[in-house]
Amino acid sequence: MDISFSAEELAFRDQVRDFFKQAPVSEVTALIAQPDTYKEGTIRWQKHLFAQGWIAPTWPVEYGGAGWTPTQMHIFENERVAANAPDVLPFGLKMVGPVIYTYGTEQQKQRFLPRILESDDWWCQGYSEPGAGSDLASLKTRAELDGDHYVVNGSKTWTTGAHHADWIFCLVRTSNEGRPQQGISFLLIQMKSPGVTVRPIHTINGEHSLNEVFFDNVRVPVENRIGEENKGWTYAKSLLAHERTVIARVADSKRRLEKLRQYALKETEGGQVMAQDPVFRARFSDIEAELMALEYTGLRVLAAQASGQGPGAESSLLKIKGTEVQQAIHELTIDLAGPYGGIINDSLSSGDIGHEFGDQARKDYMYGRATTIYGGSNEIQKNITAKHVLGL
Repeated sequence: MDISFSAEELAFRDQVRDFFKQAPVSEVTALIAQPDTYKEGTIRWQKHLFAQGWIAPTWPVEYGGAGWTPTQMHIFENERVAANAPDVLPFGLKMVGPVIYTYGTEQQKQRFLPRILESDDWWCQGYSEPGAGSDLASLKTRAELDGDHYVVNGSKTWTTGAHHADWIFCLVRTSNEGRPQQGISFLLIQMKSPGVTVRPIHTINGEHSLNEVFFDNVRVPVENRIGEENKGWTYAKSLLAHERTVIARVADSKRRLEKLRQYALKETEGGQVMAQDPVFRARFSDIEAELMALEYTGLRVLAAQASGQGPGAESSLLKIKGTEVQQAIHELTIDLAGPYGGIINDSLSSGDIGHEFGDQARKDYMYGRATTIYGGSNEIQKNITAKHVLGL
């Protein structure tokens, strides 16, 4: 596989680097870091990308996207991470947007796509339910047809950003006939609709990003259904394949590993340099090798996409290994932080290197336990791989 860039791609890389040098990265990053200004910072950053014409790199040009090649997207992601720039919120731009322009009506495209591109609508994902997470086909939220509306009852959980969202794209059960996957429809529901209630879930790292969402006789116009009734599973699978590829987060892991390397090269109060410790070096090298292999797998997927193929079972492999690498980095980082990785809101001053990043290492480690679960647990992804690759 040839991984060298062409002259045009190198010119594009330089253009992206110049953009990030001039962009208000530090300003929006500071806003996003605070709960009270998180949404403001995210929208400001996305509108900055929109003004550049880069808000939806992989969308077709006819729908307002940049129409980039997979290689251009790979270059952009690596440069974004190198510049410490935030990512876009995925739910509108990377998830429901592509579903709408692929399967939606012309009216739906005209209504929703411009507002997604301009960050005028904030979206969240209504998939998981109590008792229906990785086994998504067992979902119970019900939508019953009543004239030109569906009446929705049920609940969703682990809904990221629902407390900020204007809309939720939701999988609902519209039939109990046949296989469970055959009775699911894909609805777009306005969060301000009467009967929608959002309840926060505070995670173990002390932050609030997740929520429960309850639907009590919520009326949803039939015109807000994507595609055919009872065909929502088809649209959901398309979305999930791309979500799992995104979850691998290879570029972000490369940056985290490099930061870990820099910390390990510093001298502790006791005069120890962890990078010289043979056990630490062995663990670091193992992660580095896994990450390199993961990156090449990602490049193979890019090559397949460039030739018109979808991300198939490879998306499951990327999700499995990508999240395992993320957790391995979290574990090694919190080990490097030592006792400072267990201190909450530490106000002590110290020259020990663990003090510099211990609080963030703890938060990353705790939240990172979920990476092998969300987006379809790794156990489910292994089953998918066994079925589609090994024929089991």
